[in-house]
Amino acid sequence: MARLEDRFHKEITPRLKERFNYTNIWQVPRLKKIVINMGLGEGAQDNKVIEDALNELGMISGQRPVTTKAKKAIANFKIRKGSAVGCKVTLRKDKMYEFLDRLI
Repeated sequence: MARLEDRFHKEITPRLKERFNYTNIWQVPRLKKIVINMGLGEGAQDNKVIEDALNELGMISGQRPVTTKAKKAIANFKIRKGSAVGCKVTLRKDKMYEFLDRLI
């Protein structure tokens, strides 16, 4: 169990329950996921930029990122529908708490 997760369950949750007069433990707010994303402006034309961004995001998060595709074509930005415009990673459970602990 991550250090922040342990502290959250043992210290923070009872305090929040007491402070806001929650009757049930499930009323206390909690984290479900953390999404880290990176938009690449010039990435639509150059695959090297996308590969570098994937490597950097992978090193930061500890997971393999997914490339995000354009939903619509935008002529002014020279983006076609379906071209890669960014990347993202979704962290859950232990990896999420580890990332948040190191970030804070």
